[in-house]
Amino acid sequence: MLKLVTSKYLLLTGGVMSSLISLLHVVLTLKPELFYNLINLSQESSSAQTTLKGPCLTIAALVLALIFAIWGIYAFSGVGLIRPLPLLRKVLVAIGVIYMLRALFLPFEIYMFITKGYPFQFAVYSTISLVTGLLYLIGILKE
Repeated sequence: MLKLVTSKYLLLTGGVMSSLISLLHVVLTLKPELFYNLINLSQESSSAQTTLKGPCLTIAALVLALIFAIWGIYAFSGVGLIRPLPLLRKVLVAIGVIYMLRALFLPFEIYMFITKGYPFQFAVYSTISLVTGLLYLIGILKE
């Protein structure tokens, strides 16, 4: 018989996903060409690659890495792996809502992929946001 998934397991999985997203941003900061390999940009976007390089991209990626790391830490606090952080429940709900807001782009991105050749990886990013947001929200609200 299948065991019911506990809220702590869901929240822990959401925290791991946030931590992995943070780590990915750090790696992409150190090796930005991986970003272009990761998303398989076409040759015509090679000019965009040179435009996107620079301190602004690095700073943005590091800020995002920090944000996702903090989100992971909050999830781990919600699970009880570390001491309770301030406003824990409210912050965890807010994180889940933010992920879900990002996921709202998913139908549009699928439509743009089908009709306009929009890069499919953005739909993948929205799907990851949807899953992670659900992990946070169900994990904290099921408690």
